[in-house]
Amino acid sequence: MRVAAVQHDIVWEDPEANFERLAPKVAAAVADGARLVVMAEMYSTGFSMDSDRVAEPPDGPSVGFLVELAAAHGVWVGASVPVRDRSAAELPVNRFVLAGPDGVAGTYDKIHPFSYGGEHEHYAAGADWLTVVADGVRVTPFVCYDLRFSDEFWAVAHDTDCYVVVANWPVARRAHWSALLVARAIENQAYVIGVNRVGSGGGLDYAGDSVIVDPLGNVVADAPAGQEAVLCAEVDPAEVERVRSRYPFLHDRR
Repeated sequence: MRVAAVQHDIVWEDPEANFERLAPKVAAAVADGARLVVMAEMYSTGFSMDSDRVAEPPDGPSVGFLVELAAAHGVWVGASVPVRDRSAAELPVNRFVLAGPDGVAGTYDKIHPFSYGGEHEHYAAGADWLTVVADGVRVTPFVCYDLRFSDEFWAVAHDTDCYVVVANWPVARRAHWSALLVARAIENQAYVIGVNRVGSGGGLDYAGDSVIVDPLGNVVADAPAGQEAVLCAEVDPAEVERVRSRYPFLHDRR
């Protein structure tokens, strides 16, 4: 399956402006043959802690945009969205939504809110992993700070061909982002698609550094730092199986 990572800027807290900017980028990825197109964390608002204002219902416009794109192009489209689907007294969640040609195929709520930045005060933690089979590829999403917790990736490794990590990862810690994406691919012998934003928002700057990494830890596609870009690569479950058979490291975990 050909996959695409859309490294993009985000107009702060303005979903409609972001829909307008992103629709042609997704179309370009599809034109390049992508069957799975991934955008950044909180792709329509930026990493806003004003969750009471930016959070939408599960069928709100930001989820709807993903569903519409997937249906229009007959592909899979994913990104994270601030969603409130609990009572008004409870916090919203930072939710990765994977839309397929027939609608929402699955959702994953960020398990590790970024407490260093106060995210835990505005968004509730998720509890369950998600794996969706998209065009024969087992895809497991995570969101930004989750990348630092290898045990979450380990727990689903045997059922995953390709991890997707969407982020608003700031430039100050860009070396961590790049190193951890490659580490997760090597540890779990799986593809990793890392999609980070560029530009500035909420007082932070972002370099992007989006990559697609193969099961041996080789970077097979990368985006220029600080620039919007669409990067594409092939993801092959047979290659995952080949690497795991040749180097059966997963069997030695305890």
